[in-house]
Amino acid sequence: MREYWIEVELGDICETSSGGTPSRSDASNYLGSIPWVKSGELRSNVIEETEEHISETALKNSSAKVFPKGSLLIALYGATIGKSAFLGIDAATNQAVCAIFENDIIQSKFLYHYLFHKKSKLVEQGAGGAQPNISQTILKRLPIPLPPLPEQRAIVYKIEQLFSELDNGITNLKTSQQQLKVYRQALLKKVFENIKKKMPLGEMGDWAGGGTPNTSTKEYWDGGNIPWVSSKDVKVKDLFDTSRHITELAIENSSTKWIPEDALIFVMRSGILRRLFPISVARVPMCVNQDILTVSLNSEYDRDYVFWYLTGKESTIRNECSKDGTTVESVDAAKLKSFLVPVCSPKKQKQIVQEIESRLSVCEKVEESITQSLQKAEALRQSILKKAFEGRLLTEQELAACKKEKDWESAGVLLGRMKNAKHN
Repeated sequence: MREYWIEVELGDICETSSGGTPSRSDASNYLGSIPWVKSGELRSNVIEETEEHISETALKNSSAKVFPKGSLLIALYGATIGKSAFLGIDAATNQAVCAIFENDIIQSKFLYHYLFHKKSKLVEQGAGGAQPNISQTILKRLPIPLPPLPEQRAIVYKIEQLFSELDNGITNLKTSQQQLKVYRQALLKKVFENIKKKMPLGEMGDWAGGGTPNTSTKEYWDGGNIPWVSSKDVKVKDLFDTSRHITELAIENSSTKWIPEDALIFVMRSGILRRLFPISVARVPMCVNQDILTVSLNSEYDRDYVFWYLTGKESTIRNECSKDGTTVESVDAAKLKSFLVPVCSPKKQKQIVQEIESRLSVCEKVEESITQSLQKAEALRQSILKKAFEGRLLTEQELAACKKEKDWESAGVLLGRMKNAKHN
């Protein structure tokens, strides 16, 4: 930290306040025109509108209060704990949101970036109860490096300049990721499009389902080494193992049964079916639960060939084979078995699989590289912030320019002057 910086606690330089929630039992409390921010709304950097509004009466009869535009908000608990945002409007908040008010000692954007940098530390300090809770006490005790005002402005400018470049790079990487997905789907469509003969999936092999051994019977689970598939296991193409295992005794005393190696595994009932139809290939003999359906293909059908065709058609399967009137998303077994699969000679099937996997292996390497680059980008973001708040981000020329500003003075002098002005 530079010699003209000082370290203070947030509570030494900033006024803070949290809000409140008017009674839900009186519906009129929420029929007013005063914007009311909940912690879950701290997702964007600036809050311009709110999901709910409260009345003047609600404001008077609760601990909610209106905070001015420009106030910096931080979520004290909930799904967005530690997330910060600025008020772009005058607004009230609930008790899970703390407002930090603007002042002449610290730039609000400087503090915003510092809170982002220290988010994980704050959340860690708030852990210990039923849910993490950053109290105002914890927040006020947060140590803050305080540079002179011109340097704060210059640091904020440089952070945002570097972040803008970083965000552009991240956007390009995510665009490339999306293009790879489009290419993958286009490839899986193209390789099968000239095959005219089709066969219902239900006629291509032997089908089987499963079940769940009694979970209260320890002998069915303890010490078991037989892979037992539930929907959460069907995340990869080749399935070698599962999160839970059962014993031979469990198979003898339940509706689960052995599924042979190379069987295709389909998730038939799960919330994930809203966005994906998971399919895997059993690479070892295993058992499945009642939400899974499997097919062991006849010898003339290549397991990988059928897997890739169905994977390319997963959105079509979800649309055409979904079961109506169920509380949990489900695939209709009869409709799935009626789904048509293009078939060709075993030799041609193997050639198609080789072409698909050769091209997709290149995609996977590119995607892995993109994923690593995205991880490095996030690490770089924290590195930028670390340098910024250690006084190492600005160049000597940039610092020299700061010292020429009219309001340049050491942070200690600034703080002392502000304290004296307050007392007087």
